[in-house]
Amino acid sequence: MLYQRSLEIETRLQTVLTLVRSGRYSTPMIAKQLGISIPTVSRDVTALRERGHDIRSERNRGTWRYVVAAAPSSRIQASGQHRTSKSEAVNMQYGKRGRREARIA
Repeated sequence: MLYQRSLEIETRLQTVLTLVRSGRYSTPMIAKQLGISIPTVSRDVTALRERGHDIRSERNRGTWRYVVAAAPSSRIQASGQHRTSKSEAVNMQYGKRGRREARIA
């Protein structure tokens, strides 16, 4: 199937988000639960953060776990489209250096 891989990734991201929302899972625990590597879990959490989920790591009784601090960021509209902020537009135009540094370089 043409989009099978994309569907698998989206399904895995939703599963990772569900586990993170439970507040009981660390990176190694998610990897073991889903049968994927620890770097894959890290990439998935990064992807979820980029989509606006406020996922944080917190220490709990000597171990680390993920927690979701809030609903997806207000940057994500109800229609599912991303609204680009002014600072993001500057970063896209000038790279991470920003407008001032781009003029100096």
